[in-house]
Amino acid sequence: MSVMGQIPAPFPVKRTETPETWKKDGWSRMDEVKKHKVRSGKAKNVILFMGDGMGISTLTAARILEGQLRGESGEENRLSFEEFPFSALSKTYQVDQQTPDSAPTMSAITTGVKTLNGMISVNQNVRPNDFRTVKGNEAKTILQYAEEAGLSTGVVSTARLTHATPAATYSHTHKRGWESDRNVKAGDEEANKAGFPDIARQLIELKYGDGVDVAFGGGRSKFLPETKQDPEYSNQNGERQDGRDLTEEWVKKRSGAQFIWNKKQFDALDPKKTKGVLGLFEPSHMKYEYDRSKDTAGEPSLTEMAVKAVDILSNNKKGYFLMVEGGRIDHSHHDGSAFRALTETIELSNAVRAVASKVNLDETLIIVTADHSHAFVMSGYPYRGNNILGLVREGKADGAPADSYKLGTDKKPYTTLGYMNGTGAVREGERSELTQEQAIHPDHKQQALIPLAGETHGGEDVAIYATGINAHYIRGSMEQNWIFYVMADALGLAR
Repeated sequence: MSVMGQIPAPFPVKRTETPETWKKDGWSRMDEVKKHKVRSGKAKNVILFMGDGMGISTLTAARILEGQLRGESGEENRLSFEEFPFSALSKTYQVDQQTPDSAPTMSAITTGVKTLNGMISVNQNVRPNDFRTVKGNEAKTILQYAEEAGLSTGVVSTARLTHATPAATYSHTHKRGWESDRNVKAGDEEANKAGFPDIARQLIELKYGDGVDVAFGGGRSKFLPETKQDPEYSNQNGERQDGRDLTEEWVKKRSGAQFIWNKKQFDALDPKKTKGVLGLFEPSHMKYEYDRSKDTAGEPSLTEMAVKAVDILSNNKKGYFLMVEGGRIDHSHHDGSAFRALTETIELSNAVRAVASKVNLDETLIIVTADHSHAFVMSGYPYRGNNILGLVREGKADGAPADSYKLGTDKKPYTTLGYMNGTGAVREGERSELTQEQAIHPDHKQQALIPLAGETHGGEDVAIYATGINAHYIRGSMEQNWIFYVMADALGLAR
């Protein structure tokens, strides 16, 4: 469903369950579980969905919000991938940190090797500030193995395609911020003079197979020269200082390849005839789903990009590997804004549902997970059905909501959702008086405990969900890098 609906009003309490209905529901679930088909063998296709920053509290709150947007109490709702038959917990620590960064966590998933903070698809022998140590310590990715084997490959993200998570599928660097040559030059003049390849270059120059077949996301400025005006915004130019237009190089590299940058061009793509496509829909990150309708040139949703990518990649009879990232869940959390983080999570769920409904699970493995969590919490004792974005109202003895909002010891109400740290932190020791109207506004920043310029990641485990062939190998408490081996084993690669 669309996430553009009204913010849910306080839910009228309707207690329809009885002890008998709880029992009936439980036994129905048991009957359903016993019917789950375990599919074993070699997969033709692997689709990896990444919710960047999609921790357990984010899943819970997004599940409730989605249900409340339909007029339900929300707690009983399930996101699409929560219906998958197999799940596990992923331990997200990296080589040098308890609470991780996106670069090493996604690298662990794509290469099977854990690494250091800020590094992309290299092993831990690389030294943080020495570009010379990268060569020889690259960790080959599942996408690169797939290209070597003749499979088609795709990368889809609502973030810049050069951002850490998508970049970890195809590039190798010790500096996740080196997305364009301008970034390399600003960070290390010696590396720039030595021609160390920036991340955007590495996408275009990929040496494995015939290169990435489908790439949809943001980040146009990283691919265009500073002398070229952005096609959508007349007041912006590209940022490359080497004079190269990587979008033109993409088109010239392969017969029939295309570069697109708006919704009209995206809609005009014929999946059966598309040989290779690079879609860059914003100079930086794509719009949040809630704000997408305001985009000047129009841009596709995550669901639309994922479905189109599957349609194009399915032309290869050998199969494909596809990574789809809901990248802006993370960005909204960093900004201390729960609403957009939750609606981005709902859109990822929509994308999973759309893709899972059209692929053959007897030959396709689908995995949904996150790279890390956030310092995002649900607390208080709100009654069932309380607006997940709103102020806490506790329940009376009969289960009905209290007549007033719960107050803290400072005599002020508080919300169910909040952050341990971030931009919404209390300043000068006193919380502001918050109204329900303010709390449920899409632009509201939840109150936080510790003031920081940006909210941080969380270090707890994240969930993994799986369906399709060999999905039953996703189980228990897993090291994050084990996900790579489940995918590689399914495709018969990298042994």
